[in-house]
Amino acid sequence: MSTNLPIPTLRAAFGERLQENVLLAPYTSARIGGPADALVTATSADELAETVSRLWELDTPYVLLGGGSNVLISDKGIRGVVVLNKAKDVSFDKGSRPKVRAEAGVVFANLARRAASQGLAGLEWAAAVPGTVGGAVYGNAGAFDGDTAGSLIQAELLTESGREIWPVEKMDYGYRTSVLKRQTLKSVVLWADLSLKHSSKETVSAKISEFSERRKATQPPGASMGSMFKNPPGDFAGRLIEAAGLKGTRIGTAEISPVHANFFINHGQTKADDVRALVNLTQKTVAEKLGVTLELEIELIGEW
Repeated sequence: MSTNLPIPTLRAAFGERLQENVLLAPYTSARIGGPADALVTATSADELAETVSRLWELDTPYVLLGGGSNVLISDKGIRGVVVLNKAKDVSFDKGSRPKVRAEAGVVFANLARRAASQGLAGLEWAAAVPGTVGGAVYGNAGAFDGDTAGSLIQAELLTESGREIWPVEKMDYGYRTSVLKRQTLKSVVLWADLSLKHSSKETVSAKISEFSERRKATQPPGASMGSMFKNPPGDFAGRLIEAAGLKGTRIGTAEISPVHANFFINHGQTKADDVRALVNLTQKTVAEKLGVTLELEIELIGEW
């Protein structure tokens, strides 16, 4: 593995925060992925902004990684810097129009439970969402008829123009997408304000428990990336994959879950190449048998 990264320059910029040749599998929900040439951890929104600004100045390629869900990192890994987002500050405003400000590295499911513990409703749906607030803002994450577009008030972004406050309307949200995900500009989510409602701890916690039980009943345990494919209009990717006869199909130790066909499970030491082969087989089979083109919900990252 060779790298063209300016390692001495990066060492000078980030000091001991810079780690080299770091295996990425432990940082992903699927536990799959090869090494990054370098990794820098950011522990606050300010540090995240400073880190990314410096990488832009150095014209150094980077990938931002939060909870590591909804991504498949290649076996060859990433030629560049991985910025590991651990910015996790949270502050609640319990006024007449309650809200919460959460930095982008906050795990969304944990935030929903913290809101519940304060008797604040509105994020119950997020208790079933893997990943971070930043990832949710970027990709309009959602579950159980709720989504980020319906909860976000505003977010602070780092763009090439500096730090900017974006109201939800500017995100141009669609199903599991946004102007950020369509990559029309260089940007990083730093924090988000999310709207809440006054309730009681018991009521909110009961709703979260209900959603969690529903999720356990319909989604498989084990290491996965989350939903592999977007649901086509008026249908469900899992139903189509099952109808194509693919439930339980394996390549290597990667398996299309027998519980829910839109989840691919890592049964241990799974190669990213095997998951990708399973993706290709699924797309080809569903297209041939049912005439539907499945679009990936996960992102393929790294050197393929």
